[in-house]
Order: sequence, then structure tokens, then C-alpha cells
Amino acid sequence: MHRLVPLAVAILTGAAFLPTLSGSFLNWDDNVNFLENPAYRGLDREHVHWALTSVSFGHYIPLTRLTWSLNWVLGGMNPWGYHLVNVLLHAVNAAIFYVVARRLLAAAIADGAQGGRRGADLCAGAAVAALVFGLHPLRVEPVAWITGRPDLLCGFFVLLTTWAYLCATEGEGAARPRLIGIASVTLAAALLSKGAALPFAGALFILDIYPLRRLPRLGVRALVREKLPLLLVTLIGAGAVIHAVRQGAVLTQISEHGGFSRLAAAAHSFIIAPFRMIWPATLSPLYEMPAHISPFEPRFALALAGFVVVTLVLIRARGRWPGGLAAWAFSVLMLAPTSGVVRQGVDLSPDRYTYLSGMGFAVLLGGGALGLIRLVRQEKLTRFIGWSATVAGLIAIVGLGTATLSYGQVWRDSETLWRWAIEVDPGCGVCHGKLGESALGGPGGQMRAAEAEGLFRHAIALRPDLPDAYYNLGTALVLQGRYAEAEAPLRSYMERAPWSASGPERLGLVYLLQGRHEDAIPLLRAAFVLRPGSPDLRRYLVQALEGQAQALRIQGRVGEAETLVAEAHRISVVPSQAPSIPSGPSSRP
Repeated sequence: MHRLVPLAVAILTGAAFLPTLSGSFLNWDDNVNFLENPAYRGLDREHVHWALTSVSFGHYIPLTRLTWSLNWVLGGMNPWGYHLVNVLLHAVNAAIFYVVARRLLAAAIADGAQGGRRGADLCAGAAVAALVFGLHPLRVEPVAWITGRPDLLCGFFVLLTTWAYLCATEGEGAARPRLIGIASVTLAAALLSKGAALPFAGALFILDIYPLRRLPRLGVRALVREKLPLLLVTLIGAGAVIHAVRQGAVLTQISEHGGFSRLAAAAHSFIIAPFRMIWPATLSPLYEMPAHISPFEPRFALALAGFVVVTLVLIRARGRWPGGLAAWAFSVLMLAPTSGVVRQGVDLSPDRYTYLSGMGFAVLLGGGALGLIRLVRQEKLTRFIGWSATVAGLIAIVGLGTATLSYGQVWRDSETLWRWAIEVDPGCGVCHGKLGESALGGPGGQMRAAEAEGLFRHAIALRPDLPDAYYNLGTALVLQGRYAEAEAPLRSYMERAPWSASGPERLGLVYLLQGRHEDAIPLLRAAFVLRPGSPDLRRYLVQALEGQAQALRIQGRVGEAETLVAEAHRISVVPSQAPSIPSGPSSRP
């Protein structure tokens, strides 16, 4: 049974995500990471070098990028293959989670020992934990979203690290060095998949306290000493993450949100994660970060109060219910780096961040199922209550799987996704902008461009501080031939995003379409400096230079014309270079 159960868990988990296989690339970073990115398309020396050295958008995720390259080698740009790998990864993770949960539950009921883990009761409890983890709708975002692969791959190696560590600590003495070495290698792989694993070495200390109960036996010094290889890997990983963040991440500045406001946002992340696990009724691809965070706003004030109350209650109840405090501490620890204390992008509390942090709560629910089974066997509860609880649990698990099947279909294409997001939160400015992008990318010509224009204007009205809607509004006006009107929003975009080549490129193109070559040239030159690898931008600049040169010849200014022609000739010669990813909105793996 202990061999068949994880296989059944994997099959059931994979089946719940089968609808995601028909999904497409989404305009939620899939366009940046795949459709507009030739850098990952191959596994030759240049592409592998890019994967191993790139810190695009502040992420150092070489192992994840190599899996994307392998996808391209095997299936090109067919999104089906990318989705299949995501589903298989998550199904395997659910099976490994079962093995890990069985060891943790065995330790919880045997004073830290993991030996009696083959009993039917433990198998049932671990199966509940694994199915809650695998089938929960919170898993839809990282599985159904191709760009969500880093969470899945990181989760895979984190689970292997936990498994190796539990094997290393089995028994009364110190951890076995060879298995600690294996755990260090898998932790390094997790960090190379995504920096979310950075706090995980600290999570192992939580396991030492409960359920392994190693702290009283060995003491703090011994526990730290045996983890030195893991801590060294973490330190090196932290250096890589900090370097990547400094190179390209878009971080919320402290001046934008004060210290108390940032603590309120962090408390919101800590509280909302278990709440969504209990009640996943209104999940969304984006919970928009507000322009200003007030700790007195009801949701943040309640989150702060709730965080303090929950923490104090669990500390007080640690004698009778140590598992509750352990799961809560694990969740807070794993969420802390992405909680709002340090913020990237426009996401307040994305569902994908619960992939690691929610593991403790899933084990906790499995422990509840195990406890119920043991009470029935000890005849402390009647069999009727036991059967009633079993039926209720099965209904809940089936309900999770059904909700996942339904929510997975929301992610099948960009337009469906953002219509759902707006239905969940009509005040989400980014969601309106993304729906407008979907309208621009779909069929319908000028009718869809006009529809997109309205969505972009509404997005600007909701969030005038965010730059992308201005750029997209200018694009929608250009597609309708309203070139003069497009200038104002494009200049607004350039003011808000001076680092981006997209603004001067698009405005330069508008001038080029109007025959204003002299006005187009400085804009296109500036864009070309920022993005020298773009063939479209190179072509626009050459056209502007040649057009202005022709105008100068007509005016008799032959010398100036020849200078522009020479510049156009130099630019038209494409230099040999490594693949590069175009600049664009911040990516959120």
C-alpha cells in the first residue's frame, strides 16, 4: 500500500490539471519569457551560457531556464509541451510530498522517531495531506501558468531536500553527513530554480523543534554545526539572489511605503495565505498592490491584529498543539522574503507564493485526519462519527479537485483570464490593462483596438501611477490611425518608465509613419542604445535615417545627407552577438 498510495496521489493530481494542457501562452509574462525571447530557444553553447549567466528582470533561475530550453528543443513553440512538463512536475511533487508527510506524521506521534511510518493509519493521514497539497486550487497558478515553472521546480528540489534531511536525522544521534551533503546539493538546485528557497535552511530548524524534537537531545550548537553545509549553500544563494535583484528587479522603494505600512502588507500576506487555503472562493491571477498602503485600511488593520492574535494563541497552545505553531512559523518564514517588506512588481500576495509556504498547513490537515482515525480506533469516538468525518473529508477533497478543474480552465487564454480577474476585482487597474492587451492581440482589427482603448483609459483612471497602460493606449490609437493623439500617452509612458526602450521606439515609429523623419531619429537612436539587439528597431532607425537623408539632398545639404547614409549603413550591418531578451515589463517568476 505504501508504494501504491503515492502513485495514486500523483495520478489524481495530474488528472485535476489535465484541462490546463490546452492552455496558450499568456500575456502575463509568457510573452516576455517565451514569445519575444529568442535567448532560450536551443541548448547549444550560446543558449546554455545565457541560461547560466542571465539575471533578466532580477531573477537568477538557470535550472528553470534550461528546462524551458529543453521544452523548445523537444516541441518548439507549442505551449502543450510546456504545460505538460508543469503538470508532470506537480504530480511528482505531490507523490514526494506524501512520502515526506508520512515521515513527519510518524515523528509527530512517536516523540520524533520516524520508524513506524508504514502503518495504514499513517498512510491515510499522509495521503490526505498530499491530496490537499496537490489538488488545492491555489496550485492552479504555478501549474497552469507556463511562467510559474520556477515554483514547481523549486518545490521539487525543496521536497527532495526535506526527504534527504529526514533520512539523515532518523535515529537518536547526530545527522548523517553523507545525507546532509545530498540535502545541500538539492537545496542548491532549489535555489538555482528560484530564490524562494532561500529561507528553507531556517525551516529545517523548525522541524528539529517539532515534530523531530531533536533540540532537547542535541542542543543548539550541534544542530547548527551539522547544518553548516546547508547554511553555506544558503549564503552563496543569497549572494546570487541579491546580485540578480540589483541587476534588474523592480522593487518598491521604502519612500513609497513607510515601515509600518510595509509591516501591514506583510501581515496581510501571512494571514491571507491560510485564509485562501480554507476558503479558495475568489482566487485571481493578480491581487493588485495599492498605490498607497495605509495600516488603518480595514484589510490591513485586521491583518495586523489577526497576525498578532494568531501568533500569541499558537504560542500559548504550543504544549497541546505544537503542530499548529510549527505550520504557522513555517508559513511565515517562507513568505517573509516576498511578503511586502521587500516588494517586486504589482502583486500584493500572489497565490504562487503559497506553493512552499502552504506545505506545513497541508501536513497539519493530514495530522488532523490521522488523529481522527486514531481516536476511532481507540474507541474514544463512535464509528458513526468516524464514518461521518471520513465522508465529509472525501467530499472536501473532491470539492478541491472539482474547483481546480474549473479554475484551471480560467487560465486557458489571456482574455478569459483577465475577464475573470476583473470579475473578482472590478477596481484592478492592471487587470483592465491586461484585458486591453488581449483585445489588441486578438482578432477584430480596429473594432478591437477601439475596445482596447476604452479598457486602457479605464486602467489609467484607476491607477494613473502605472506606466504600461499609457504605452498600450498609444498603441491602440496608432492602430486606429490616430497618430497625433497617440503622442501624449506615449510621452507619459516615457516619463514614468525612462529605463524602457519601448516608449521612444513606439513614438519614433509614430513619427516615422507620419513622415517626420527628423523628429523620429533622436527617439529611435535613444531606443537603439537601450535595445541594440532588436531587428525591428534597427530597421525603423535605418528607414528614418534614409528618409531624412533624402529630404536633406532635396534641400541641397548633401554632406549632411551622406553622414546619415553612412550611419544607416553601419546600423544595417547586424553584429554577431549572443541571444538577448528584450526589455519590457518586470517578469514575475
